[in-house]
Amino acid sequence: MQTLSRSELADLVAHDLPRCSAVNLGIGMPTLVARHLRADSGVLLHSENGILGMRGLEAQEEGDPDLINASKEFVHLIPGASIFDHALSFSIMRGGHLDVTVLGAFEVAANGDLANWSLGEDDPLPSVGGAMDLAQGARAVWVMMDSCTRDGTSRLRERCRLPLTGQAVVNRVYTEMGVFEIVENAFHPIALVRGIDEAEVRRRVDGRLRWNAHAKVLDAGKSEERLA
Repeated sequence: MQTLSRSELADLVAHDLPRCSAVNLGIGMPTLVARHLRADSGVLLHSENGILGMRGLEAQEEGDPDLINASKEFVHLIPGASIFDHALSFSIMRGGHLDVTVLGAFEVAANGDLANWSLGEDDPLPSVGGAMDLAQGARAVWVMMDSCTRDGTSRLRERCRLPLTGQAVVNRVYTEMGVFEIVENAFHPIALVRGIDEAEVRRRVDGRLRWNAHAKVLDAGKSEERLA
């Protein structure tokens, strides 16, 4: 069964971001979204280390060591970009000035709870960063994640087992098998990869599922369609 690659998933998220929105991309998988934004999207990317208006490097471009995002990746500024200190950056995050934040996660619960900063007592290096501020301050929280761990345990759960980043904050989850919205304390599929049926979704989702027989069909390798 073919599923969406991480690049295809990032392309799907990039297409779904509202035009001319202010967006923060979290560490990990979400940073891939920057490479798939269209030049005419009008999206302003924010980084908590103090940038508004950046883009990822294109092929053959060299990085400037003075220009990195929160994931320590090289970026370039777009015309009209701003650079500022952490105090102002976190004021933007906490003050409701970001339209969307796209975060990675260890677990998401059916009620929208988010766990993405600690693997629990055995985690050698838990890291909050700006995740809690983003989860509470952004107008919409989208998560990019694998639906299951390497041992097959579902990350889409009825309740999170790991320490929470935020309660009831997640609006939408992008996974390799499709896209889910959090609706009435349940995972509601709005798009699924062709060939993935209800039985397969229920096998990978441990939390309450609100099935949608009319979910959009996605073809792996053809993720140009817009959902938002």
